[in-house]
Amino acid sequence: MVPMRILLVEDDHRFARALGAALLRAGYAVDHAPTAQAALAAAEADLVLLDLGLPDADGTEVCRQLRERSDVGIIVLTARGEEHERVSGLRCGADDYVVKPFGFPELQARIEAVLRRARPRPGGVHVVGRLRIDLDQYRAYVDGELVTLARKEFQVLAMLAAQPEVAVRRERLMQEVWHTSWRGVSRTLDVHMTTLRSKLGDGVHIETVRGVGYRLVPVHVGARTEA
Repeated sequence: MVPMRILLVEDDHRFARALGAALLRAGYAVDHAPTAQAALAAAEADLVLLDLGLPDADGTEVCRQLRERSDVGIIVLTARGEEHERVSGLRCGADDYVVKPFGFPELQARIEAVLRRARPRPGGVHVVGRLRIDLDQYRAYVDGELVTLARKEFQVLAMLAAQPEVAVRRERLMQEVWHTSWRGVSRTLDVHMTTLRSKLGDGVHIETVRGVGYRLVPVHVGARTEA
Protein backbone atom coordinates (compact mmCIF):
# COMPACT_ATOMS: atom_id res chain seq x y z
CA MET A 1 0.00 0.00 0.00
CA VAL A 2 1.38 3.41 -0.98
CA PRO A 3 1.78 5.61 2.13
CA MET A 4 0.09 8.99 2.38
CA ARG A 5 2.57 11.73 1.45
CA ILE A 6 2.93 14.76 3.72
CA LEU A 7 4.66 17.99 2.75
CA LEU A 8 6.21 19.60 5.84
CA VAL A 9 6.74 23.33 5.28
CA GLU A 10 8.98 24.45 8.14
CA ASP A 11 12.07 26.67 8.26
CA ASP A 12 13.28 25.36 11.64
CA HIS A 13 15.43 22.45 10.47
CA ARG A 14 15.81 20.90 13.92
CA PHE A 15 12.05 20.91 14.48
CA ALA A 16 11.46 19.62 10.95
CA ARG A 17 13.88 16.71 11.45
CA ALA A 18 12.20 15.67 14.70
CA LEU A 19 8.67 15.96 13.34
CA GLY A 20 9.63 14.33 10.05
CA ALA A 21 11.08 11.34 11.91
CA ALA A 22 7.89 10.97 13.96
CA LEU A 23 5.77 11.10 10.80
CA LEU A 24 7.94 8.46 9.14
CA ARG A 25 7.56 6.19 12.18
CA ALA A 26 3.79 6.68 11.91
CA GLY A 27 3.89 5.35 8.36
CA TYR A 28 3.76 8.53 6.28
CA ALA A 29 6.07 9.54 3.45
CA VAL A 30 7.51 13.00 4.14
CA ASP A 31 8.88 15.80 1.96
CA HIS A 32 10.43 18.88 3.58
CA ALA A 33 10.24 22.43 2.22
CA PRO A 34 12.06 25.07 4.31
CA THR A 35 10.75 28.08 2.35
CA ALA A 36 7.58 29.32 0.69
CA GLN A 37 9.24 29.04 -2.72
CA ALA A 38 10.16 25.41 -2.10
CA ALA A 39 6.67 24.63 -0.84
CA LEU A 40 4.97 26.05 -3.93
CA ALA A 41 7.40 24.17 -6.19
CA ALA A 42 7.06 20.85 -4.36
CA ALA A 43 5.45 17.76 -5.81
CA GLU A 44 1.84 16.98 -4.98
CA ALA A 45 1.10 15.71 -1.49
CA ASP A 46 -1.92 14.27 0.29
CA LEU A 47 -1.57 16.78 3.12
CA VAL A 48 0.49 19.87 3.93
CA LEU A 49 1.76 20.80 7.40
CA LEU A 50 2.41 24.53 7.11
CA ASP A 51 4.37 26.83 9.41
CA LEU A 52 3.33 30.47 9.07
CA GLY A 53 6.70 32.03 9.98
CA LEU A 54 8.63 31.34 6.77
CA PRO A 55 11.73 33.36 5.80
CA ASP A 56 10.62 34.41 2.31
CA ALA A 57 6.85 34.90 2.67
CA ASP A 58 4.06 34.79 5.20
CA GLY A 59 2.59 31.32 5.52
CA THR A 60 -0.97 32.61 5.09
CA GLU A 61 -0.09 33.71 1.55
CA VAL A 62 1.39 30.28 0.84
CA CYS A 63 -1.82 28.75 2.16
CA ARG A 64 -3.92 30.94 -0.15
CA GLN A 65 -1.84 30.01 -3.18
CA LEU A 66 -1.96 26.30 -2.37
CA ARG A 67 -5.71 26.48 -1.91
CA GLU A 68 -6.22 28.37 -5.18
CA ARG A 69 -4.57 25.62 -7.20
CA SER A 70 -5.26 22.48 -5.16
CA ASP A 71 -7.71 20.79 -2.81
CA VAL A 72 -4.91 19.30 -0.69
CA GLY A 73 -5.53 19.07 3.05
CA ILE A 74 -3.69 21.85 4.94
CA ILE A 75 -2.93 21.97 8.67
CA VAL A 76 -1.25 25.11 9.98
CA LEU A 77 1.46 24.53 12.62
CA THR A 78 2.49 27.77 14.29
CA ALA A 79 3.35 29.55 17.52
CA ARG A 80 0.77 32.22 16.66
CA GLY A 81 -1.97 31.36 19.11
CA GLU A 82 -4.10 34.50 19.25
CA GLU A 83 -7.71 34.14 18.15
CA HIS A 84 -7.36 36.57 15.23
CA GLU A 85 -4.33 34.61 14.01
CA ARG A 86 -6.29 31.35 14.11
CA VAL A 87 -9.19 32.95 12.26
CA SER A 88 -6.80 34.32 9.63
CA GLY A 89 -5.20 30.90 9.18
CA LEU A 90 -8.53 29.15 8.69
CA ARG A 91 -9.84 31.84 6.35
CA CYS A 92 -6.81 31.55 4.09
CA GLY A 93 -7.92 27.99 3.34
CA ALA A 94 -6.46 25.77 6.07
CA ASP A 95 -8.44 22.73 7.21
CA ASP A 96 -7.09 22.86 10.77
CA TYR A 97 -4.87 25.02 12.98
CA VAL A 98 -2.48 23.66 15.63
CA VAL A 99 -0.57 25.92 18.01
CA LYS A 100 3.00 25.04 19.01
CA PRO A 101 4.03 23.38 21.22
CA PHE A 102 1.85 20.33 20.66
CA GLY A 103 2.05 16.59 21.29
CA PHE A 104 2.50 14.26 18.35
CA PRO A 105 -0.52 12.07 19.27
CA GLU A 106 -2.77 15.14 18.96
CA LEU A 107 -1.22 16.12 15.62
CA GLN A 108 -1.55 12.56 14.32
CA ALA A 109 -5.24 12.53 15.28
CA ARG A 110 -5.78 15.82 13.46
CA ILE A 111 -3.94 14.52 10.37
CA GLU A 112 -6.13 11.42 10.37
CA ALA A 113 -9.26 13.58 10.72
CA VAL A 114 -8.36 15.80 7.76
CA LEU A 115 -7.47 12.80 5.59
CA ARG A 116 -10.66 11.05 6.68
CA ARG A 117 -12.81 14.01 5.65
CA ALA A 118 -11.06 13.98 2.29
CA ARG A 119 -12.08 10.38 1.57
CA PRO A 120 -15.40 9.71 -0.13
CA ARG A 121 -18.29 8.62 2.00
CA PRO A 122 -19.49 5.11 1.19
CA GLY A 123 -22.79 5.12 -0.59
CA GLY A 124 -22.88 2.92 -3.67
CA VAL A 125 -23.48 4.30 -7.14
CA HIS A 126 -25.30 7.31 -8.62
CA VAL A 127 -26.41 7.09 -12.26
CA VAL A 128 -27.60 10.34 -13.85
CA GLY A 129 -28.10 10.03 -17.59
CA ARG A 130 -24.72 9.25 -19.16
CA LEU A 131 -22.92 9.88 -15.87
CA ARG A 132 -22.10 7.10 -13.40
CA ILE A 133 -20.49 7.86 -10.05
CA ASP A 134 -19.06 5.09 -7.88
CA LEU A 135 -18.84 6.55 -4.38
CA ASP A 136 -17.05 3.54 -2.92
CA GLN A 137 -14.32 3.50 -5.59
CA TYR A 138 -14.20 7.31 -5.84
CA ARG A 139 -14.59 7.19 -9.63
CA ALA A 140 -16.75 8.92 -12.22
CA TYR A 141 -17.60 7.62 -15.69
CA VAL A 142 -19.21 9.25 -18.72
CA ASP A 143 -20.50 6.79 -21.32
CA GLY A 144 -18.48 4.11 -19.53
CA GLU A 145 -15.19 6.04 -19.83
CA LEU A 146 -13.32 6.90 -16.64
CA VAL A 147 -12.98 10.64 -16.00
CA THR A 148 -10.03 11.62 -13.81
CA LEU A 149 -11.16 14.12 -11.17
CA ALA A 150 -9.43 15.83 -8.28
CA ARG A 151 -10.78 14.99 -4.85
CA LYS A 152 -12.92 18.08 -4.38
CA GLU A 153 -14.12 18.00 -7.99
CA PHE A 154 -15.44 14.51 -7.27
CA GLN A 155 -17.06 15.61 -4.01
CA VAL A 156 -18.85 18.51 -5.72
CA LEU A 157 -20.06 16.27 -8.53
CA ALA A 158 -21.23 13.60 -6.07
CA MET A 159 -23.30 16.16 -4.17
CA LEU A 160 -24.98 17.32 -7.38
CA ALA A 161 -25.55 13.73 -8.56
CA ALA A 162 -27.21 12.82 -5.26
CA GLN A 163 -30.04 15.24 -6.16
CA PRO A 164 -30.31 15.41 -9.95
CA GLU A 165 -32.37 18.29 -11.33
CA VAL A 166 -32.39 19.93 -7.88
CA ALA A 167 -30.46 23.17 -7.36
CA VAL A 168 -27.79 22.77 -4.68
CA ARG A 169 -26.95 26.03 -2.95
CA ARG A 170 -23.42 27.41 -3.21
CA GLU A 171 -23.27 27.77 0.57
CA ARG A 172 -24.05 24.09 1.05
CA LEU A 173 -21.38 23.02 -1.44
CA MET A 174 -18.81 25.21 0.31
CA GLN A 175 -19.78 23.93 3.74
CA GLU A 176 -19.82 20.25 2.79
CA VAL A 177 -16.74 20.19 0.53
CA TRP A 178 -14.52 22.94 1.99
CA HIS A 179 -15.97 22.84 5.54
CA THR A 180 -16.47 26.59 5.55
CA SER A 181 -19.05 29.17 4.60
CA TRP A 182 -16.36 31.83 4.07
CA ARG A 183 -17.09 33.83 0.93
CA GLY A 184 -13.48 33.67 -0.23
CA VAL A 185 -14.01 30.02 -1.11
CA SER A 186 -16.67 31.07 -3.63
CA ARG A 187 -14.07 31.81 -6.31
CA THR A 188 -12.47 28.43 -5.67
CA LEU A 189 -15.86 26.79 -6.20
CA ASP A 190 -16.24 28.63 -9.52
CA VAL A 191 -12.81 27.42 -10.66
CA HIS A 192 -13.64 23.82 -9.70
CA MET A 193 -16.96 24.03 -11.55
CA THR A 194 -15.27 25.33 -14.71
CA THR A 195 -12.73 22.50 -14.57
CA LEU A 196 -15.47 19.94 -13.92
CA ARG A 197 -17.45 21.04 -16.96
CA SER A 198 -14.34 20.87 -19.12
CA LYS A 199 -13.43 17.36 -17.96
CA LEU A 200 -16.95 15.96 -18.22
CA GLY A 201 -17.60 17.33 -21.71
CA ASP A 202 -21.05 17.17 -23.29
CA GLY A 203 -21.95 13.97 -21.48
CA VAL A 204 -22.88 15.91 -18.35
CA HIS A 205 -24.68 19.23 -18.00
CA ILE A 206 -24.09 21.29 -14.85
CA GLU A 207 -26.47 24.22 -14.94
CA THR A 208 -25.84 27.48 -13.08
CA VAL A 209 -28.92 28.61 -11.16
CA ARG A 210 -28.41 32.33 -10.75
CA GLY A 211 -28.48 33.50 -7.16
CA VAL A 212 -28.78 29.94 -5.85
CA GLY A 213 -26.09 27.49 -6.96
CA TYR A 214 -25.80 24.59 -9.39
CA ARG A 215 -28.00 21.80 -10.73
CA LEU A 216 -27.04 18.56 -12.47
CA VAL A 217 -29.30 17.92 -15.46
CA PRO A 218 -29.38 14.37 -16.91
CA VAL A 219 -28.03 14.02 -20.45
CA HIS A 220 -29.08 10.81 -22.15
CA VAL A 221 -27.34 8.81 -24.87
CA GLY A 222 -27.63 10.57 -28.22
CA ALA A 223 -28.32 13.95 -26.62
CA ARG A 224 -25.92 16.87 -26.47
CA THR A 225 -25.81 19.72 -24.01
CA GLU A 226 -26.44 23.26 -25.14
CA ALA A 227 -23.37 25.35 -25.81
